[in-house]
Amino acid sequence: MESNGHGKKRFDLEERTARFGEDIIDFCKEIPKSTITNPLISQLVRSGTSIGANYCEADCAESRKDFEHKLGISKKESKETQHWLRMIAKALPESKKEALELWKEANELQLIFIAIIKKSRENSAR
Repeated sequence: MESNGHGKKRFDLEERTARFGEDIIDFCKEIPKSTITNPLISQLVRSGTSIGANYCEADCAESRKDFEHKLGISKKESKETQHWLRMIAKALPESKKEALELWKEANELQLIFIAIIKKSRENSAR
């Protein structure tokens, strides 16, 4: 979080999604490579890092519809990331605790995107 100049903290979703992607990369670096984990790692890195990339695209959207579409992709990628974290926790039980923490953050991001999309749609209906 950053200061907004008035002593209050400003929530920075771009930074939060970037840090989440970095955490996913760090987590995946620690997973032992095998025929089971390699495809899971690949999928998790793709979905976990694309959340922030799509949020950045939404932030620069050319229209409300484009904004909502890109946020929708971020929401879907958050959900997909949760799936791959679950699969890695199954394949590698010793990673379950860290995978659960990442799963929780992916869930929070998903809920944030849902709320933003809902608010955008409410504002456009006015």
